Amino acid sequence: MSDCGTRALSVIGFIGSVFSPWYAWSGRRDPENHVCLNVATYGPGGRFAMTDRGRAALRQDPRRIDIGPSSMTWERGALVIDVNEIGGPPLFGRIRGRIRVTPGAITGVELPLTQDGAHVWRPFAPSARVACTLEAPGWQWRGHGYFDANFGTRALEADFDRWTWGRFPAMGGATCFYDARRRDGSTLAAGFHFDAGGRAHAIALPPQHRIRRSLWAVRRETRGDAGSAPRQVMGMLDAPFYTRSMVQTVLDGERTVGVHEALDLRRFRSRLVKPMLACRVPRRAGWTFGL
Repeated sequence: MSDCGTRALSVIGFIGSVFSPWYAWSGRRDPENHVCLNVATYGPGGRFAMTDRGRAALRQDPRRIDIGPSSMTWERGALVIDVNEIGGPPLFGRIRGRIRVTPGAITGVELPLTQDGAHVWRPFAPSARVACTLEAPGWQWRGHGYFDANFGTRALEADFDRWTWGRFPAMGGATCFYDARRRDGSTLAAGFHFDAGGRAHAIALPPQHRIRRSLWAVRRETRGDAGSAPRQVMGMLDAPFYTRSMVQTVLDGERTVGVHEALDLRRFRSRLVKPMLACRVPRRAGWTFGL
């Protein structure tokens, strides 16, 4: 999120592109044959890119991953993301430039999302500074953000019906909430505060509050002090099964704006959704690196 609060971006690197219809239709047996760098920019002139690529588009070493023409590299304590993607409908156009994410600290925390550890959330850097330098008017800014990851050995929709997640700058660090309903009827409710040094502390959970449903009527809620009324201050991504937005809430008396996500995996299991996604997620199986 930009310091001025008018622009934001998200970048997700996939090996096994979780929300790709092509990966689902393949039976999800070969994750390295479905790789993707999903880039979305929010604000004036925002674009969305999510191209599913084949195994020839993937190169990895301990410090760097190349996914097609884009890459992510650890460089002198920062994650440097070089983006070169084509935006999808309805706003076509190239997304090109560099994003530098400099963590305040790296954590050693992992949260199993299921009892058997088939799904794990890993908040590598809950607080970071971000420098965005994209080749588009107005897309040179500085702000704050985070770097995390999710790992899994089963499809999300096999184990979950829905979840909400949020990360909010607070008390000199960041506070994160993870709430989920699993398919077996059990629930996950977790909250952590990360201080400026990256140390994690489980916190007493404030109450949940409903937020107005998204444009696709995805149910949303987040946590905040009793009597507070969390609200969306900027829409980001809105899909039939998934929504991302900037949300304002109050935590321990501190008003804060962070990123909130809600995912409805019952909808994602629908056979109607994946053909819709194919319009937004093209497949380029034959892309290869030049000599």
